[in-house]
Amino acid sequence: MKLFDNNATPSKNLLPTDGTVHYWGKIMAEKMADHYFKALWETIAWKNDEAVIFGKKMITKRKVAWYGDREFEYTYSNITKRALPWTRELMELKAITEKRTGEVFNSCLLNLYHSGEEGMAWHSDGEKDLKKHGAIASLSFGAERKFAFKHKQSKETVSLYLENGSLLLMKGSTQDHWLHRLPPTKKVLAPRINLTFRYIIIK
Repeated sequence: MKLFDNNATPSKNLLPTDGTVHYWGKIMAEKMADHYFKALWETIAWKNDEAVIFGKKMITKRKVAWYGDREFEYTYSNITKRALPWTRELMELKAITEKRTGEVFNSCLLNLYHSGEEGMAWHSDGEKDLKKHGAIASLSFGAERKFAFKHKQSKETVSLYLENGSLLLMKGSTQDHWLHRLPPTKKVLAPRINLTFRYIIIK
Protein backbone atom coordinates (compact mmCIF):
# COMPACT_ATOMS: atom_id res chain seq x y z
CA MET A 1 0.00 0.00 0.00
CA LYS A 2 1.23 3.46 -0.87
CA LEU A 3 0.41 5.94 1.88
CA PHE A 4 1.12 9.52 0.94
CA ASP A 5 2.03 12.14 3.50
CA ASN A 6 0.00 15.32 3.41
CA ASN A 7 2.58 17.53 1.74
CA ALA A 8 0.08 18.00 -1.05
CA THR A 9 1.22 18.66 -4.61
CA PRO A 10 -1.90 19.50 -6.67
CA SER A 11 -0.13 18.96 -10.01
CA LYS A 12 0.84 15.39 -9.08
CA ASN A 13 -1.39 12.48 -10.06
CA LEU A 14 -1.74 10.21 -7.01
CA LEU A 15 -2.73 7.20 -9.13
CA PRO A 16 0.03 5.22 -10.88
CA THR A 17 -2.16 4.31 -13.87
CA ASP A 18 -5.69 4.23 -15.33
CA GLY A 19 -7.03 7.41 -13.72
CA THR A 20 -6.35 10.87 -12.38
CA VAL A 21 -6.56 12.07 -8.78
CA HIS A 22 -5.21 15.39 -7.53
CA TYR A 23 -4.98 16.51 -3.90
CA TRP A 24 -4.63 20.17 -2.91
CA GLY A 25 -4.50 19.55 0.84
CA LYS A 26 -5.96 22.35 2.93
CA ILE A 27 -7.30 25.14 0.72
CA MET A 28 -8.54 27.35 3.55
CA ALA A 29 -7.48 28.40 7.03
CA GLU A 30 -8.56 26.26 9.99
CA LYS A 31 -10.88 28.99 11.27
CA MET A 32 -12.71 29.19 7.93
CA ALA A 33 -12.95 25.40 7.66
CA ASP A 34 -14.43 25.23 11.17
CA HIS A 35 -16.92 27.96 10.23
CA TYR A 36 -18.15 25.96 7.23
CA PHE A 37 -18.33 22.74 9.26
CA LYS A 38 -20.60 24.44 11.81
CA ALA A 39 -22.76 26.04 9.11
CA LEU A 40 -23.18 22.78 7.20
CA TRP A 41 -23.96 20.86 10.38
CA GLU A 42 -26.72 23.33 11.29
CA THR A 43 -28.27 24.27 7.93
CA ILE A 44 -28.15 21.16 5.72
CA ALA A 45 -31.30 18.99 5.56
CA TRP A 46 -29.55 15.83 6.76
CA LYS A 47 -31.29 12.44 6.48
CA ASN A 48 -30.13 8.90 7.20
CA ASP A 49 -28.99 7.31 3.98
CA GLU A 50 -30.99 4.45 2.44
CA ALA A 51 -29.95 1.64 0.13
CA VAL A 52 -31.67 -1.41 -1.32
CA ILE A 53 -29.38 -4.44 -1.06
CA PHE A 54 -30.60 -7.85 -2.31
CA GLY A 55 -34.13 -6.50 -2.22
CA LYS A 56 -33.90 -5.35 1.39
CA LYS A 57 -34.03 -1.68 2.40
CA MET A 58 -31.13 -0.67 4.64
CA ILE A 59 -30.83 2.56 6.65
CA THR A 60 -27.39 3.80 7.64
CA LYS A 61 -26.25 5.81 10.66
CA ARG A 62 -24.39 8.03 8.22
CA LYS A 63 -26.50 10.95 7.03
CA VAL A 64 -26.67 12.42 3.56
CA ALA A 65 -28.11 15.36 1.63
CA TRP A 66 -28.39 16.21 -2.06
CA TYR A 67 -28.35 19.73 -3.55
CA GLY A 68 -28.18 21.09 -7.07
CA ASP A 69 -28.95 23.67 -9.73
CA ARG A 70 -32.44 22.25 -10.17
CA GLU A 71 -34.69 19.51 -8.80
CA PHE A 72 -33.16 16.74 -10.89
CA GLU A 73 -33.09 13.21 -9.57
CA TYR A 74 -30.05 11.10 -8.78
CA THR A 75 -30.17 7.33 -8.24
CA TYR A 76 -27.62 5.16 -6.46
CA SER A 77 -27.94 1.95 -4.43
CA ASN A 78 -31.42 1.65 -6.00
CA ILE A 79 -32.63 4.75 -4.15
CA THR A 80 -33.63 7.94 -5.98
CA LYS A 81 -33.02 11.35 -4.42
CA ARG A 82 -34.28 14.72 -5.55
CA ALA A 83 -31.95 17.70 -5.29
CA LEU A 84 -32.71 20.60 -2.95
CA PRO A 85 -31.87 24.21 -3.88
CA TRP A 86 -28.38 25.43 -2.98
CA THR A 87 -27.80 27.06 0.40
CA ARG A 88 -25.63 30.17 0.66
CA GLU A 89 -22.69 28.23 2.11
CA LEU A 90 -22.89 25.55 -0.58
CA MET A 91 -22.87 28.19 -3.31
CA GLU A 92 -19.76 29.73 -1.73
CA LEU A 93 -18.01 26.36 -1.51
CA LYS A 94 -19.03 25.46 -5.06
CA ALA A 95 -17.45 28.71 -6.32
CA ILE A 96 -14.25 28.05 -4.36
CA THR A 97 -14.04 24.49 -5.70
CA GLU A 98 -14.69 25.47 -9.31
CA LYS A 99 -12.04 28.20 -9.15
CA ARG A 100 -9.43 25.82 -7.73
CA THR A 101 -10.12 22.91 -10.06
CA GLY A 102 -11.15 24.69 -13.26
CA GLU A 103 -14.15 22.36 -13.45
CA VAL A 104 -17.90 23.12 -13.49
CA PHE A 105 -20.39 21.37 -11.20
CA ASN A 106 -24.18 21.44 -10.99
CA SER A 107 -24.83 19.31 -7.91
CA CYS A 108 -23.42 18.18 -4.58
CA LEU A 109 -23.85 15.01 -2.53
CA LEU A 110 -23.04 15.55 1.16
CA ASN A 111 -22.17 12.91 3.76
CA LEU A 112 -22.13 13.33 7.54
CA TYR A 113 -20.09 10.77 9.49
CA HIS A 114 -20.71 11.12 13.23
CA SER A 115 -17.49 9.33 14.17
CA GLY A 116 -14.78 7.10 12.73
CA GLU A 117 -17.00 4.05 13.18
CA GLU A 118 -19.09 5.26 10.24
CA GLY A 119 -17.45 4.83 6.84
CA MET A 120 -18.05 3.91 3.22
CA ALA A 121 -17.37 0.52 1.59
CA TRP A 122 -15.42 0.02 -1.64
CA HIS A 123 -17.32 1.50 -4.59
CA SER A 124 -16.93 3.62 -7.71
CA ASP A 125 -19.12 6.52 -8.78
CA GLY A 126 -20.34 5.16 -12.09
CA GLU A 127 -24.03 5.98 -11.95
CA LYS A 128 -25.62 6.60 -15.35
CA ASP A 129 -26.80 10.06 -14.27
CA LEU A 130 -23.21 11.28 -13.89
CA LYS A 131 -21.29 12.87 -16.73
CA LYS A 132 -19.12 10.16 -18.32
CA HIS A 133 -15.54 10.63 -17.11
CA GLY A 134 -16.61 13.90 -15.49
CA ALA A 135 -14.74 15.36 -12.54
CA ILE A 136 -15.82 14.77 -8.93
CA ALA A 137 -14.43 17.18 -6.36
CA SER A 138 -14.34 16.21 -2.68
CA LEU A 139 -14.23 18.84 0.09
CA SER A 140 -13.66 17.60 3.65
CA PHE A 141 -14.49 19.29 6.95
CA GLY A 142 -14.03 18.14 10.52
CA ALA A 143 -12.12 15.03 11.55
CA GLU A 144 -9.16 13.95 9.45
CA ARG A 145 -9.90 10.55 7.87
CA LYS A 146 -8.03 8.03 5.78
CA PHE A 147 -9.24 7.68 2.17
CA ALA A 148 -8.22 4.74 -0.02
CA PHE A 149 -8.23 3.69 -3.68
CA LYS A 150 -8.00 0.11 -5.01
CA HIS A 151 -7.44 -0.86 -8.64
CA LYS A 152 -10.20 -3.16 -9.87
CA GLN A 153 -7.84 -5.54 -11.70
CA SER A 154 -4.40 -5.36 -10.04
CA LYS A 155 -5.81 -4.72 -6.52
CA GLU A 156 -3.04 -2.15 -5.95
CA THR A 157 -4.01 0.38 -3.29
CA VAL A 158 -3.24 4.04 -2.73
CA SER A 159 -4.20 5.87 0.47
CA LEU A 160 -4.00 9.35 1.94
CA TYR A 161 -5.46 11.35 4.81
CA LEU A 162 -8.07 14.00 4.02
CA GLU A 163 -7.66 17.03 6.26
CA ASN A 164 -10.09 19.63 7.58
CA GLY A 165 -10.71 22.12 4.75
CA SER A 166 -9.00 19.98 2.09
CA LEU A 167 -9.81 19.38 -1.58
CA LEU A 168 -9.40 16.24 -3.68
CA LEU A 169 -10.37 15.79 -7.35
CA MET A 170 -11.07 12.55 -9.23
CA LYS A 171 -11.48 12.68 -13.01
CA GLY A 172 -10.92 10.93 -16.33
CA SER A 173 -11.18 7.13 -16.28
CA THR A 174 -10.70 6.87 -12.49
CA GLN A 175 -14.19 5.47 -11.84
CA ASP A 176 -13.76 2.87 -14.60
CA HIS A 177 -10.64 1.32 -13.09
CA TRP A 178 -10.53 2.23 -9.40
CA LEU A 179 -12.70 1.71 -6.34
CA HIS A 180 -12.49 4.06 -3.36
CA ARG A 181 -13.61 3.93 0.26
CA LEU A 182 -13.57 5.65 3.63
CA PRO A 183 -12.49 2.86 6.00
CA PRO A 184 -14.08 2.85 9.46
CA THR A 185 -11.83 3.33 12.49
CA LYS A 186 -12.33 3.39 16.24
CA LYS A 187 -9.46 5.86 16.61
CA VAL A 188 -11.50 8.83 15.36
CA LEU A 189 -14.24 10.06 17.69
CA ALA A 190 -15.05 13.40 16.06
CA PRO A 191 -17.50 13.94 13.16
CA ARG A 192 -16.64 14.63 9.53
CA ILE A 193 -18.62 16.28 6.73
CA ASN A 194 -17.73 15.54 3.13
CA LEU A 195 -19.02 17.32 0.03
CA THR A 196 -18.70 15.72 -3.41
CA PHE A 197 -19.41 18.18 -6.20
CA ARG A 198 -20.53 16.46 -9.41
CA TYR A 199 -21.99 17.14 -12.84
CA ILE A 200 -25.32 15.44 -13.50
CA ILE A 201 -26.47 15.04 -17.09
CA ILE A 202 -29.81 16.84 -17.38
CA LYS A 203 -32.21 14.75 -19.46
